[in-house]
Amino acid sequence: MIRRELQELIQAAVEENDLAVSFSLSPPLVGNHGDYATSLALSWAKKTKEDPLALAQRLKSRILGLKPAPALLEKIEVAPPGFVNFFLSPSCLQKEAEQILKQGGKYGCLKIGRHQKVQVEFISANPTGPLTVGNARGGFWGDVLGNVLKAAGFKVEKAYYVNDYGMQVMTLGHSVLKDDQAKYKGGYVDWLHQRIGEKDPYRAGEAAARLIVEEMIRRTVAKMGIEYDEWISETWLHQSKRVEKALALLEKKDLTYEKDAAVWFKSSQFGDQRDRVIVKKDEWKTYLAGDAGLHYYKFNEKKFDRVINIWGADHYGDVPGLMAVVEALGHPGKLEIILLQFVTLIEKGQELKMSKRAGVYVTMEELLEMVGLPATRFFFLQKSADTHLNFDVDLAREQSEKNPVYYVQYAHARICSILAKVRAQNLKHKTTSQGLKLLNHLSELALIKQLIRFPEVIEDSAQDYQIQRLPQYALDLAAAFHRFYRDCRVIDQDPDLTQARLSLLLATQTVLKNALALMGIPAPEKM
Repeated sequence: MIRRELQELIQAAVEENDLAVSFSLSPPLVGNHGDYATSLALSWAKKTKEDPLALAQRLKSRILGLKPAPALLEKIEVAPPGFVNFFLSPSCLQKEAEQILKQGGKYGCLKIGRHQKVQVEFISANPTGPLTVGNARGGFWGDVLGNVLKAAGFKVEKAYYVNDYGMQVMTLGHSVLKDDQAKYKGGYVDWLHQRIGEKDPYRAGEAAARLIVEEMIRRTVAKMGIEYDEWISETWLHQSKRVEKALALLEKKDLTYEKDAAVWFKSSQFGDQRDRVIVKKDEWKTYLAGDAGLHYYKFNEKKFDRVINIWGADHYGDVPGLMAVVEALGHPGKLEIILLQFVTLIEKGQELKMSKRAGVYVTMEELLEMVGLPATRFFFLQKSADTHLNFDVDLAREQSEKNPVYYVQYAHARICSILAKVRAQNLKHKTTSQGLKLLNHLSELALIKQLIRFPEVIEDSAQDYQIQRLPQYALDLAAAFHRFYRDCRVIDQDPDLTQARLSLLLATQTVLKNALALMGIPAPEKM
């Protein structure tokens, strides 16, 4: 990876008596300021009180003085107030294009995960109705985060936690029986009422939850293009005594006590603002007790090195209690929770609230029917987790370059069309290092610069989970390709240049396809 090579160059230029300061490399905000920039000299200056420009010049001189001379750089410039800007050499870019062609579908795959075991748990909506647009947002986020982590070298499992135990099951049962304690309404409740003959509310709720999972949620998840490695039932955690084992471990550590006929967990000892009930006075175990059993299973039995739970933002109040439980069970720092903000569907400028069929908020299946899977996935991935998502239904339906996913997919389809013309003309293609040296046009080099960012996007997203980088990267790459296509004639009068540009075309096709695959979006050959 080019960025890593450049980081190693900078490290090699840092002398032993220099202050140990972490630094980053990123594309500068101004295009003519190079391909990468670092503010290392500014960080040094804060510590040493020296002139940051002088420190930047010193760093530049040291890098240029390395032996052998760094071949990946064309030049280095210093810019106020103390930035060091790096310009990649055309030969470096040409060699990287060759690497893309050699690695193919594996280009972008990294080893930073070192095969650590990671579980990503997502959606995990209560089995009390169909998956709505809101509670399914985490589906695409979790699925793609799992894909990114796998590409980065982690051993990943994807899990759905089924909350099929407790009062919500009882409430569902009353709804199925249509008695005076019914809460849930809609066509699916009528369907359950006809299917279930149980008269006991809890048993009716259990039967309904099973039907909802097996015949509704699993079907929707499949239509979303998601494959789970494991479906974990809360009832199973209770029946298999895992909840009991987790609570016994907390009791053994003297982290529980009785008060007001309930059992409390001393979560305030682990940074929580208050202690939390784990067994209520009516002897029903709380959500937190179930979560204790779940994470006992994840960490103590399955031995995950890291677990990432993706929840809706409305569950933010549950985060401190669960973090405390996981630490109390002996796994501090191993659980991370991502909170996703809410979704609003916009159609013809108005908020689209109600489903026409289900009697609840718009279901995920209805949205998929409205706009299709590629647009749904792409639009859901475009915003960061902490940002409210306004989903423009009309734009998602648009079959033009105004629609971002269409724009990206069209770039891939256009490449396939060009390659089909090449085959029709019986042109033989062969990639050579010498031939790639002909790629010197500004649009050619700009396209390669976008291509080499792909491994960096994977590395950064695997480290901070900001997977909205992927759709933005795909848009940037598609834009760079469309500019190249506008400026450079692929099938040129010069046969060697034609070969070089065909190689660049194939490299672009490879990376576009890899990026779309990570997002679970098809790369069409025709549109």
